[in-house]
Amino acid sequence: MTPEIRYPAELPVSAHRAEILDAVRHNPVVVVCGDTGSGKTTQLPKMMLELGRGARGRRIAVTQPRRLAAVTMAERVADELRITGSEPEDKKQEPTDLVGGLVGYRHRYAKAISSETRIEFLTDGVLLAETKFDPLLRMYDTIVVDEAHERSLNVDFLLGILKRILERRHDLKVVIASATMDTAKFAEFFNAPVINVPGRLFPIDIRYRASEDDGETDLAEAVAGAIRELPDEGDVLVFLSGERDIRDCGEHLDTVFGGRYEIIPLIASLPAAEQRRAFRLSSRRRIVLATNVAETSVTIPGIRAVIDSGLARISRYVHRTQVQRLQ
Repeated sequence: MTPEIRYPAELPVSAHRAEILDAVRHNPVVVVCGDTGSGKTTQLPKMMLELGRGARGRRIAVTQPRRLAAVTMAERVADELRITGSEPEDKKQEPTDLVGGLVGYRHRYAKAISSETRIEFLTDGVLLAETKFDPLLRMYDTIVVDEAHERSLNVDFLLGILKRILERRHDLKVVIASATMDTAKFAEFFNAPVINVPGRLFPIDIRYRASEDDGETDLAEAVAGAIRELPDEGDVLVFLSGERDIRDCGEHLDTVFGGRYEIIPLIASLPAAEQRRAFRLSSRRRIVLATNVAETSVTIPGIRAVIDSGLARISRYVHRTQVQRLQ
């Protein structure tokens, strides 16, 4: 049974619901270009559910570029559908208890899906791998390709395969969603309409810190120094390059501030319960240490300041060794 579906009025995408529903009804492919924070990742699957998609044993697939995003978005949508649903006893449940029912997730290392699942969040790599065994992806009647602007090999291959599948499956609906991308090229490739959803803009004050005189910057101490310079209000999000930097920086901040702040690492290798700490507000000021997964794939509540180390690990092909490396 489909629960009652409502859309948060504060999310810009909610105001475009009727336009999106109409476009999906009359077109096999629709491109939705929504700014970061517009709510497209959580609300588009609910709109597909409202259209009656994901029925008769098939599912709505929502691809995510990262495992962490697939899990957290599934929990968020499951929680929203639980709250607006018609089962008051469910309100005592944690979002994680609801995943695996109407809403589920799947990635390379874990899954939470069942025969009841109608919305499935999964990594783009998993969906691409599925085409080996099910070339026409008949398990799904709707596919939402999220974060298409990241243009990874997985996403590019997937879009090419979907175009071929659409020639043979007239029942399939595809929604391509992104924060920033060249919508004209996507629209031309699929002969699809484009719906632009504006985001919520806030004034931003950008400050640059001077580097050390000797050129050798202690990253953890630089982050601590930046936190000292910030007004003591709201939570802080820190972008770092990888797990080692996050753990080292977290230990240093704990020592420097003596437990005054709640230091929260956000990395995919942590247990799900630890990852959820980043999405829960606290009575103490939170310092969330994350990689660039928090830049596009997920939105963390309560953030008032961002510290960007300027460093990220980027996959590069090394011709000499003929392997991919994270540099």
